[in-house]
Amino acid sequence: MNIAEQIAAYEARRAAHVARMSEIIALSGEKGETLDTEQQEEFDTLQGEIEAIDGHLKRLRIVEQSEVASAKPVAGANPKAATASRSTSVSPIITVQRNVERGTAFTRYVMAIARSKGNLMQAAEIAQSWRDTTPEVEIVLRAAVAAGTTTDPEWAGALVPYRTMADEFIELLRPETIIGRIEGFRRVPFNVKMPAQLTPSSASWVGEAKPKPVSKLTFELITLGFAKAAGIVVLTEELVRFSDPSAEAVVRRDMIETIARFLDEQFIDPTVGPVPGVHPASITYGAAHIDATGSDPYSLRADVFALLGMFVGANMSLAGAYWIMSPVNALAIFMMQNPLGQQEFPGINQNGGVFFGLPVIVSMTAQNLIVLVQPRDILLADDRGVTIDISREASVQMDDAPTGNGVGLVSLWQQNMVGVRAERFINWAPRRPECAAYISDADYQPNLAGSPTVPEPGEPGGYAGLMPGLGVGGRPLAGVTPGTEEARRSRRTSQEDKDKDKS
Repeated sequence: MNIAEQIAAYEARRAAHVARMSEIIALSGEKGETLDTEQQEEFDTLQGEIEAIDGHLKRLRIVEQSEVASAKPVAGANPKAATASRSTSVSPIITVQRNVERGTAFTRYVMAIARSKGNLMQAAEIAQSWRDTTPEVEIVLRAAVAAGTTTDPEWAGALVPYRTMADEFIELLRPETIIGRIEGFRRVPFNVKMPAQLTPSSASWVGEAKPKPVSKLTFELITLGFAKAAGIVVLTEELVRFSDPSAEAVVRRDMIETIARFLDEQFIDPTVGPVPGVHPASITYGAAHIDATGSDPYSLRADVFALLGMFVGANMSLAGAYWIMSPVNALAIFMMQNPLGQQEFPGINQNGGVFFGLPVIVSMTAQNLIVLVQPRDILLADDRGVTIDISREASVQMDDAPTGNGVGLVSLWQQNMVGVRAERFINWAPRRPECAAYISDADYQPNLAGSPTVPEPGEPGGYAGLMPGLGVGGRPLAGVTPGTEEARRSRRTSQEDKDKDKS
């Protein structure tokens, strides 16, 4: 924002604070009481913020006056003169951006700790080799060696590069996850009570001098506590020792795929129920659903119509909603064709797109589900950070669903491997239970041109008479080559016989 916009914004904030202070005083005056402890604290806080705003407004106006005084008219006699008049004596700011892929700094941070066996001093020495392209890795590792003190005002500044690296990794992870690709979640902080409306309110027409109806609303309080998602990536010793871009890419991809796959499964798997103090339920747990009625385009339309009707019938808005499905189902829908060889649903493909006017998110974790979700009615708490731990001596149960019974343990030390454990604090909860619905057992198949499924004449979507060589109902005529004159005569004869049978 420019200076004028900043002044307007702070003046509006000051006016809001003044109005709130007046409201607090008015409420106490109506009760004939002095301010209670909470009101006093709020009033004093507002007063302090107003004083700070006044001081800042004074400084902004000084800067504004100096800019007005130093302004000079633009000479526009010719392009060269206009360019010269717009230039200032201040040297241009030149920024240099490194030529490395996003997430490289965080990946190198993990590799340095893994290679040094958790020794931060040794890890900092290893990071020196990357000083020219990712100097923040060495900065963070050296800062982690020194102890923090209350007398060093610059000590916490070393945490900023780590936060930057972690944010970069999260941004790299975002397009790989369902949660990261969906916009519109209600983002809330951890451990804060949020009201969730269980029953809707109602409104009605009211005549003159008639009482206004008051509907009863039912609420419950939802608190999103801390929930931790953790994943372990096992890498070979040789892989973490190589300072090669290809090795770094493998490490980065392994970490991303491990975290992304786990979060996606937990987010949409209907079998994932809540475990208090451990993890939330999936958004589809206990959600309304229908079973797929078939695999052809007409069954798909019927299923989608039924699902949308169920969604709207629960007073859920479709504005901002998303489809979630597997790339296999998305590709099958993309390949569906009508009897003319045209795409039935041209807006969708295996990478996503638009389906019945709503955006599509594809994920292999969807499997045989097609999920319809409204993110505006889902609460999401996310600290946007990743914690990394390294071990060479641990014994790991190589299973994506470990039982913890000690069976099938693999010694990382014996196998010459390194375990990287990544943890992320994230939690979610539906604001309304109807925020998601899904089609189960979805196994739609493409009906390629040459073997189309054609309904009987008079049925919705009927194509009878459009494809010579196909009988009524889309059945090929025996011994007839499609597209020939014989096929057209046979088609007419077949239809005439059917009409005679009806009469």
